[in-house]
Amino acid sequence: MTIPARETFEPGDLVVHPQCREWGLGQVQSVIGSRITVNFEDGGKIVIDARFVSLEHVSESQP
Repeated sequence: MTIPARETFEPGDLVVHPQCREWGLGQVQSVIGSRITVNFEDGGKIVIDARFVSLEHVSESQP
């Protein structure tokens, strides 16, 4: 059974991980189902399961 992600993400979107803010700003690399691959400034490339983690969108105008 597939549980849809709470938000829609696309490659290139800027995000932060709410529980791991020390990873810094991340850029979405790919989205396959509920799996979102993000390359974080200080955390490296991480695969996030959107069923369990709600990434936060960041606009390019935010610091």
